[in-house]
Amino acid sequence: MYSAPLLMNEIYDVAIIGGGPAGSTAACLLAKAGRRVVVLEREKFPRFHIGESLLPYSMPVFDRLGVREELDRTAQPKHGAELITACGTSHVIFHFRDGFELDHHRSYQVERAIFDKMLLDNAARHGAEVREEVTVQGVDFDDDGATVRLAGQDAPAIRARYVVDASGRNTVIGQQQHLKKSYAHLQKFAVYAHYENVRREPGDDGCTLTRMIRARDRWFWVIPLSDTKTSIGMVTDTASFKQWRMSPEEALEASFQEQPHFTDILALARRVTPVYSTGDYSYRNTRLTGPRWMLTGDAAGFIDPVFSTGVFLAIASGEQAADAIHTSLDHPRKSPGLFATYEKRLNRVMDLYLRFVNSWYQHEFIEVISSPTKHLRLPAAVNAVLAGNINGGFAIWWRMQLFYLVVFLQKFATLVPRLSLTPAPPVSSPPATTCVP
Repeated sequence: MYSAPLLMNEIYDVAIIGGGPAGSTAACLLAKAGRRVVVLEREKFPRFHIGESLLPYSMPVFDRLGVREELDRTAQPKHGAELITACGTSHVIFHFRDGFELDHHRSYQVERAIFDKMLLDNAARHGAEVREEVTVQGVDFDDDGATVRLAGQDAPAIRARYVVDASGRNTVIGQQQHLKKSYAHLQKFAVYAHYENVRREPGDDGCTLTRMIRARDRWFWVIPLSDTKTSIGMVTDTASFKQWRMSPEEALEASFQEQPHFTDILALARRVTPVYSTGDYSYRNTRLTGPRWMLTGDAAGFIDPVFSTGVFLAIASGEQAADAIHTSLDHPRKSPGLFATYEKRLNRVMDLYLRFVNSWYQHEFIEVISSPTKHLRLPAAVNAVLAGNINGGFAIWWRMQLFYLVVFLQKFATLVPRLSLTPAPPVSSPPATTCVP
């Protein structure tokens, strides 16, 4: 299935470090355009990964990649999200179909092990050379291209005209050039696992919505991955986790016991994976491009898992990097402008979602978003941006500014009801249900 490697005296058009969604997207599009591409992935796929909830505005890229039909056939549909406050006061549902002038109303929930392997195999089918279990030690740049150094005494270096760093949190080029900067105010710790037979609400919403439960000092996600499997995770401050002096497994179980919501939905559930953990994962590189390189996906930066923007930004940046490099290979003089536009666009989108994330960790944001009103269609505008409509124009922009103004004013005046966000006593629940495809 994989294409044969080039001879040693040849040069690749593009070397891509990392075979996750950003790398495989760029590789597929460049290979389909007739470019000689090699993907260097340090792991062997499939492998467990988090970030399982996709956004509707990735759909056009899935069409370009040619994977839409396979996703329709194999992935769990996603129609929106719901926010539940731990105090039991508020339960708000945001269907994508209600978003402000959205062109795309649905997406997918995916097991990343399956999803990532599908994308990587798809890149190989379209002509990209894929090498797994290959570690990149570093990259040396010159006027004509780049030399990619591989681990192992017998591993020959690779020459390429351009390099796409899609290496995720490792951000090979970012680390090499000391570009990686953490967000000091977003030092969070996440613990998560997969479960079978988690109780779901009856009806379509129970099987197609990402659920977020917001407590005072932490929040949880509940993502239906299949008819029976669910991803559940908890996010809190890194400092809080250290004070607990618990293992990730103990911390997750203790957090469940404090929340009646989980006492309910986990009554008949069983955990089917280890409990994984990730800490201090919010960062961005100070530069995203250079004369012969581009950073994509998590290698460029990662903000927070709360609004499921990780894979969306990975796929979007992989697509845009591929298009910029494809043009640059034919028209080298256009490269500086194309790379500058790519960097400006990606930074703008990350700034957009960073503002959302910063607001999410404010008590007032939860109070405002938990009290939606149809007045001026503010919730619809929020819904649209969180669906991935990052180019919605002035109509969405002014509504978002007004929404943030309301959040700000809520600090000083009770514009919407106050919420304690502390767990409520257990309540009776409807019977368990099974999803029907």
